[in-house]
Amino acid sequence: MIDHLSGELASTGDRWVVIDIGGVGYRVQVTEPALQDFAATGGRVTVHTYMVVRDDGIQLYGFAHPQERELFAILIGVTGIGPQTAMNILSRISFEDFAIAILNDDEKTLTRIPGIGQKSAKRLILELKDKMKKRAAMLPGGRGRTETGDAVSALISLGFSEHEAEEAVGAVLPTLPAPTVQDLIRASLARLRERT
Repeated sequence: MIDHLSGELASTGDRWVVIDIGGVGYRVQVTEPALQDFAATGGRVTVHTYMVVRDDGIQLYGFAHPQERELFAILIGVTGIGPQTAMNILSRISFEDFAIAILNDDEKTLTRIPGIGQKSAKRLILELKDKMKKRAAMLPGGRGRTETGDAVSALISLGFSEHEAEEAVGAVLPTLPAPTVQDLIRASLARLRERT
């Protein structure tokens, strides 16, 4: 498995980049936000990759941050969501908005993403919300049903470690008056992004 590629950005196209490493060009499919990040950076870049091996070939999917790759892995684990659909989701909606849509059973937000119909939106909510609740129930201190516990479990489901999630939520909690789960997720993700 190829975990990441570090090299010169050789060329870009419609949601793909070519990374030159020692004279070998690796073509990697990327999300639109990652493509913008890499194009703005130029020169030497690091792409966090996920390799998919199928009968008809090997494809590398690339992300600007490891957390995006973790969410990609979670998405392709959902019944009926393949790599292309997962990349489309990551290209069209932010971490924050996606997590909030899942927690709020917001099918309308999810169906605005091209390629996601009502059936897929329901399946995403059903399968991912269940994972979040299971993880929340395992958190220490019985916080599974609180806003704090839900925010921590949402961050864990988005690919952050339990330690990172608890630390970020704990750090932003005192700065927010009467925060909702959505407030905690937004503020925590902003804090975690500053650190990467």
